[in-house]
Amino acid sequence: MSRVGKKPLSIPDRVEISKDGEAIRVKGPKGELSVSGHPRVNVDIEGNTLTVGVKDTENVHDRALWGLYRRLIGNMVTGVTEGFEKKLEINGVGYKAAVSGNVLKLDVGFSHPVDFTVPTGIEISVEKNVITVRGIDKQAVGEVAAGIRRIRKPEPYKGKGIKYVDETIRRKAGKAAKAGD
Repeated sequence: MSRVGKKPLSIPDRVEISKDGEAIRVKGPKGELSVSGHPRVNVDIEGNTLTVGVKDTENVHDRALWGLYRRLIGNMVTGVTEGFEKKLEINGVGYKAAVSGNVLKLDVGFSHPVDFTVPTGIEISVEKNVITVRGIDKQAVGEVAAGIRRIRKPEPYKGKGIKYVDETIRRKAGKAAKAGD
C-alpha cells in the first residue's frame, strides 16, 4: 500500500477542485493549475476531502502512480493557496544580479552579462546577493532555480558561483606551497 497515496487530502475553503474526464483542475486565490490524470488512477472528491486510489493495489507501477498523483494534487493545492519559493545566493567578488521586467541580468565573472528570461507564472526578486524565485507551480519554480544555478555553478575551491541558500559546498584544499629545503 502507498503510504502517501492512502492519506486523504483535505481541501481548504478557498480552493475548488474539479475533475473533467481525466484532467484534474485546482483553482485557488493565487491562480489555477491542472494535471492530466492517468487511466489507472481514481480521484474521488467528497465534500472537502479528496481521496486517490488505483485499480490494482498489488501492481508496483499502480502503487507508484498512486503516491505520485496524491503528491501532485497536494502540491497544486499548496501552490494555489501559499505558493512555492526557492532562494539562491550569489558568492564572488563583483558578482551581482538585477531584475528588469521579465529579464534577470547576472554579472557572474564572464566577459559579458548573462540575461535569463523569466517564464510566465514565475516571479523573481533580488535583494543584495539573494535571488528569490516564486510561483504556484512547484516544478516550474524548481526548474527556473536550477536553470539560474546552472549559469555559474559554485566551484569547490573558493565557493564562488550561484548556490541554493541551504546548500553546503564541499570545499577542497588548494595547492599547498612547496616547503623550502
